[in-house]
Amino acid sequence: KISMSRKGDCWHVPTKSFWDRLKVGRFHDSKFATRLQAMDKVIEWTTFQNHRRIQSSLGYFSPMQFEKSWPAN
Repeated sequence: KISMSRKGDCWHVPTKSFWDRLKVGRFHDSKFATRLQAMDKVIEWTTFQNHRRIQSSLGYFSPMQFEKSWPAN
């Protein structure tokens, strides 16, 4: 498929990675009776990714834990 990003777009790689992980992790071989069911699965997955899944690149914190640990400016 055609990539829609422009040359030098720094957000292309993490965005593509996010959608790839979502499709493989949550939707691979899935069929939903309604859009609402699919939307619920997307929300469930993103909530897990942001609040519960620890990431080694963030010092073994979830993204939300890591963000909360930053001092307020």
